[in-house]
Amino acid sequence: MSDSLGLLLRRAGFGPTAIELTAARRGGPDAALSALTAPPGPDLGADTAPVPDLGPDVYAGRRDLTFEEKVRLEDLRTVQTGQLTEWWLDRMTVAGHQAVEKLVFFWHGHWATSVRKVRSPQLMLAQHRTLRGAPDFVAMSRAMVVDPALNNYLDGHLNTRQAPNENFARELCELFVLGHGNYSERDVREAGRALTGWRFSLTRGASVFDATAHDPGRKTVLGHTAPLDAQSLVELMVRHPACPRFVASRLWFRYASSEQPIPPGLRERMAQAFPAPMAMLRVLLADEAFRATAGSMVKSPVEWCVGALRQVGVRPSVLSPQDRAALRSDLDALGQLPLAPPNVGGWPAGAAWLTSAAARVRLRLAARIAGWALTDGLTPEGLAYQLCVDGWTDRTYEVLKGSRDRRQLMVLGLVSPEYLVT
Repeated sequence: MSDSLGLLLRRAGFGPTAIELTAARRGGPDAALSALTAPPGPDLGADTAPVPDLGPDVYAGRRDLTFEEKVRLEDLRTVQTGQLTEWWLDRMTVAGHQAVEKLVFFWHGHWATSVRKVRSPQLMLAQHRTLRGAPDFVAMSRAMVVDPALNNYLDGHLNTRQAPNENFARELCELFVLGHGNYSERDVREAGRALTGWRFSLTRGASVFDATAHDPGRKTVLGHTAPLDAQSLVELMVRHPACPRFVASRLWFRYASSEQPIPPGLRERMAQAFPAPMAMLRVLLADEAFRATAGSMVKSPVEWCVGALRQVGVRPSVLSPQDRAALRSDLDALGQLPLAPPNVGGWPAGAAWLTSAAARVRLRLAARIAGWALTDGLTPEGLAYQLCVDGWTDRTYEVLKGSRDRRQLMVLGLVSPEYLVT
């Protein structure tokens, strides 16, 4: 039971604390799964991490700026982006509803949008709230097809009836809603026409529809012909049989295995729970095929770092500004800084995180975390309990036992294979 419960809590959230794992073992797997996927009451932990007040976009209402003024406003945007990133890392760490928080992070990687191109932390925060607040995938898709940050990121504002741009339409088909092989090139072209006319208004801080730039003609997408627009296009796509199966496959890829395909039977059972993502996730987490993937997934940098912070009892918001900046810098060097995925496909998975360059950065960040934590009297056995590791291999145990420095002991545990792989 302990192995399966440890796997459940490690994969469903960012990493359980020893207290959380002990409580789960006491209650049993069914109660643990219910607590994760249908948590009762408000998240009191997350309530201690209030959203920063970013105010309006720094460029709103400003025209004819000098070079010096632009430099100052860009510097302010950089500061605000750092504040937003640090807030989310803090919330991930203290959230009691870990499966909810992890699912929001999953959606951020699914509808991958980078602040480095969007450049507005206000738009990224608005998108974050959309992903967090959407009741199901259908509602989420309706909102995201006109989301100003995503539209900006994928050049949707350049998509007009006079010069159709298919970039957003292609990613909507391939990466967001249907999946590769479930649409044709004609579907992409016609979907691009349906999406024409949407642009971002800096004054309103939102997407606006310009009817003069929209193609009102009839389009044929997925065998259906109508004068489609953005919303009717999304309705058509999310009702296609490929959509729930695609979402199920993406959940499997991030929560179970990036190497093995999802078993067809499990995919169909998850699809039956569509469009509720948490219900789909519950089907996945309860399945024997999920338990069979134990020991096969490499933690992503955010999973590894946030899990470690939770388990050693350190939250980012109590660190000094210099330490918070160092935390962001190290995650960036590891290749996974929240709000800045590398491309529209999101972050990689699996062994992609196990490079020699990443190992050096991980050691550096592990040393920081150990320096922030209390390590007095730490033993290999106590470290396994604190990090919720089921046990050390003989080889790792010999290395840990040979360490005479308690902080070094924690560093070695944090970078051990037993901790890096779930």
